[in-house]
Amino acid sequence: MDYVSALLPPAVMAVFFIGVIRVIVKTQGGTQKAKEDAAVDAAFARARGVQQPSSTARATADD
Repeated sequence: MDYVSALLPPAVMAVFFIGVIRVIVKTQGGTQKAKEDAAVDAAFARARGVQQPSSTARATADD
């Protein structure tokens, strides 16, 4: 009976790990992919927008 108690925790962890991987794979793409891509693109655009004025402000201040 000791072997059952020794093997049960790794088996349970394996089942949960497989479940998590399946959920991750199933949620990739689909109808939400365009929305997620747009959100990432908007975040990159905001990050670039914040960086651009600071570099031009330095260029005008140095002149």
